Amino acid sequence: MAKESGIVAIVAVDDSGGSARTISNDITDFSISTPRNMITITGLDKLAEERAQGLADFSLTLNGVFDDGSNLAHAVFATVPSSSVARTVTITISDQALPNETFFTDYAITRSAAAELTWSAPGVLTGGVVPTWA
Repeated sequence: MAKESGIVAIVAVDDSGGSARTISNDITDFSISTPRNMITITGLDKLAEERAQGLADFSLTLNGVFDDGSNLAHAVFATVPSSSVARTVTITISDQALPNETFFTDYAITRSAAAELTWSAPGVLTGGVVPTWA
């Protein structure tokens, strides 16, 4: 596979009813993180740290422009403050997809002095399934 840009990315997020909604057009940027916990297992006979890999994790932040159209970003995230449901998030870049069950922890809307109306939605892994690109 060749080096690629992130010019075209597809982001689908379940609404609170469990229906996947492709909201890529409303998203301006995103960040994802897939860290591994490190466990220190250093014995008294060592002069440097020994570590083992622990649990995997996943977090993301989606940022976008306010769009209250049917089945678009606002419709998907408006229920974040009032519902406690895991949502499937699938990020696809080229032919590589990263699906995860995610709890969104906030849906923050910002109106700038220039009248831009934007939002941010951070999420974290739920369900204990290791994040895996496919």
